[in-house]
Amino acid sequence: MNKDEFQGGVRYVGGKVEKTVGDTVNSRDWQVDGVVDQVAGGAQNLYGRAKSALGDAIDGAPELAERIGDEARETADRAADAARRGARTVQASAEDSPLLWALGAAAIGYGLAWLLHGRHA
Repeated sequence: MNKDEFQGGVRYVGGKVEKTVGDTVNSRDWQVDGVVDQVAGGAQNLYGRAKSALGDAIDGAPELAERIGDEARETADRAADAARRGARTVQASAEDSPLLWALGAAAIGYGLAWLLHGRHA
């Protein structure tokens, strides 16, 4: 509980008492002052509660950022492992059938050269 929550609550209760006294003695001034204090106290209390909630959210932000960072690192590690496995698979395949891979590389190279330098008319 912060200062605004406390002071707003006290002012609200004071306004309730003031309005009740005004009702009892039939004083319009006390009644109006009581209602004004209730509204102002409620607003100040609400402001204090919002301030506390914001402070709690800010205090929790580093933990949230750390959790997000941990998950990002885990995802990056999984992606790196998958890339390593894929590279080993390709390497094993190239060792098993080098002629097929050489022909594939030549076809891709020819296609790229044709796209970049060939006449397409």
